[in-house]
Amino acid sequence: MNKSLLSVLLLSSVLFIDGGRQISAQDDSKILVNVVLVQLNVAVTDKKGNYISGLKPEDFVITEDKIQERISTFEEGNEPTRRMVLSEGKMVSVVAPEPPAGSDAQSGSSLMPGITGANVFILFDTSNYMYRGFVFAQDAIADFVRSLEGVSRVAFYSYSRDLSRAVPLTGDRPAVLRGVRSTVAGDDAALYNCLLMTVKDAAQFTGRKAIVVFSNGPDNASLVPPEDVAELAQSTGTIIYMISTRDAQAEPISSAVFERMSKATGGKAYFAKSWKDETDAFSSIREDLAHLYSLSYYPQPNPNRGWRTISVKLTGESAQKYRIRTRDGYRVLKAAQIASAAAPAATSDAAPK
Repeated sequence: MNKSLLSVLLLSSVLFIDGGRQISAQDDSKILVNVVLVQLNVAVTDKKGNYISGLKPEDFVITEDKIQERISTFEEGNEPTRRMVLSEGKMVSVVAPEPPAGSDAQSGSSLMPGITGANVFILFDTSNYMYRGFVFAQDAIADFVRSLEGVSRVAFYSYSRDLSRAVPLTGDRPAVLRGVRSTVAGDDAALYNCLLMTVKDAAQFTGRKAIVVFSNGPDNASLVPPEDVAELAQSTGTIIYMISTRDAQAEPISSAVFERMSKATGGKAYFAKSWKDETDAFSSIREDLAHLYSLSYYPQPNPNRGWRTISVKLTGESAQKYRIRTRDGYRVLKAAQIASAAAPAATSDAAPK
C-alpha cells in the first residue's frame, strides 16, 4: 500500500490546493496551502445553552497569539455574508454580493465566502460494528439530510476499512438520500484514516464546513492517529461533530478521543443510548449549524510559525452573560515538515445506482 504524505504549508480555511486540481485520496501529491483568510465558526449561548442571536461584528474581539485581529467578514446563521469595509473613518458591514452564475464562488472554491449556509460532509460507519440497528441509523441520517434547509450542499460518505465517497458535495437531496439507502455493513473500521481524507476533501472549500460522523464503535484498522485528524481539522476551520452509540461509549479510549476531537474543532460529541437519542443528536447539530456566527480575518504579521492560539471574546456585558464555543487555534507548518505519514486504505468513489 502506498503511503500518502500530507505536507501542509501554513494552514487556514481559504486554501489553494495544487493549483485548484481536485486531489483524490489515492493521489500521493502533497497538499500545499497558503493562508489568505482565517475563518472561525462561533457558537454563542447563555448559561442554559440557548443560542444567542442578533450580535454584531463589533460585539466580538479576536486575537491571534494576543495580537488583535480585524474582522473581515461576518455572517450569522444562514443570513448573507457581510464584509467589513472602511467608510468615513470607521468599519461598517455591507452585504457581500451574490456570485455570478457558474462562478467558482458557487462551486464552493471562492476566495471570499459569498453564499449562505454550510457545506456538510456526512461520514457514516458501515463497519461490522454496525450490524445491529443499521436501518435505524440510516433513518436518522436520512431525516437529518431532509432537515438541512439553507445549507449550501451535502456530501454523503461511508467507511469501514475503506472510504466510499458515495455522493460528492451536492445540492441534490434525493441523490444524497439514495446514497444513504445504498449502504451495507461489513469489514473492520478505519475511522481515522477515512476521517482524515474527508477533512482533506472539506478543506478545498471556503465558508462554513462541517463533518458529521456517525460511528458505532472504536477504530481497529487505521494507521493515522486521531491527533493528526484533529489538527488538520482545526487548521482548515472544519468543525467535526461526533455521534456515537453506547457501544462506542463503552470503549473509554474511543469516547475520550471523540470528545477531544470534536471540542478541539468547535463541534460536539454525542453518545446516544437509544435510536431516539440519535435523532435528537442530529437535530442538535442542525440547530448548531443554523445558529453559528462565521467570522473571518486576515492575520496580522506574526513571526510564530508553530501553533497559533486564537481567542474569541465578547465585549461589554455580553462577555459575562454568554459563553463561546469555537476552535482555539491552528498550527503553521513549514514546507519541510510533514504533518503525517498517513497510510489510508483504498477508497471506492462509485456513485449509488
